[in-house]
Amino acid sequence: MRFALDAEQRLFGDTLHELLTEAGTPALIRRWVAGDHDRTLWSALGEAGVFTLTVPERHGGAGPLPVELVVAAHELGRHAAPGPVVETLAAAALIDGSGDAGPAAEWLPRIAGGQAVVSLAPPGPVRRALDADTADLVLLADGESLASAAPVGPAVRSLDPARRLFPVRAAERLTAGPAVSRAAATAYALAALACAAQLLGLGRALLDATVEYARTRRQFGRPIGEFQAVKHHLANALTGLEFARPLAYGAALSFGSPDFPRDVSAAKAAASDAAYAAARIALQVHGAIGYTDEYDPSLWIRKIRALRSAWGTPAEHRARVLAALR
Repeated sequence: MRFALDAEQRLFGDTLHELLTEAGTPALIRRWVAGDHDRTLWSALGEAGVFTLTVPERHGGAGPLPVELVVAAHELGRHAAPGPVVETLAAAALIDGSGDAGPAAEWLPRIAGGQAVVSLAPPGPVRRALDADTADLVLLADGESLASAAPVGPAVRSLDPARRLFPVRAAERLTAGPAVSRAAATAYALAALACAAQLLGLGRALLDATVEYARTRRQFGRPIGEFQAVKHHLANALTGLEFARPLAYGAALSFGSPDFPRDVSAAKAAASDAAYAAARIALQVHGAIGYTDEYDPSLWIRKIRALRSAWGTPAEHRARVLAALR
């Protein structure tokens, strides 16, 4: 079967690309690291419809639209946009599916309009939430209980300086019941899918920057991109990203089916490995300049390393795929 984005989906991606290019995300990332968490870009993403993708129409959204979610997350990754965008999108699905009309009526219209920043702590032995100190709401799902959460310590250092993870604990229970655990599983899968798309966007942007560098960097009187070893490295990076991309869209198309969690795990494992390989090759081609804080591609390299294990490591997702196949 041949899959291709339709005209509206391509236009949506192009619009986000133009918006994020004009926003100047490298400078925005550096301001974010310095503590300036201005919400101008967040509001612009809300106006562009990004936060409507997991909010149902009855609460002012357009969702669920998993293919458009992949399109949006790919562009957000391509520009390394900071902030808990993925977490907010997943949190909307968690709130909507929790079965309690109160939190849904209060928070989903605000999320859809880009007026609320929401973070969500993934499952695990230590619960940490991105930007929990500045989010309007932090959610913590534990079994059949959904609660708001609060930071209990300083941010944990990350290779990505703009990725600020805070340990959190439950503060106030919002709702409880079997619907919460089901909604939490859906929210986790959507977050992992969006994270996979982010990684693919990051990897492609980094590969493009590396190809351009290889065209202009000269060694032994020739551009280094003319050397066969460099060409092979770059071609391998492109092949990995291109083979992982259909898995992300395939997972989006299986949303709502029993295969959705398995397909998401396959996409996340493949995207993590492909983006990480692209980051390693970019660093090899750039050399020492790839480490420097002042050089923009270093921000992409470090974000890939951080997101590789976000919302499940490649090993964890491969285990989920194997368990599903058994």
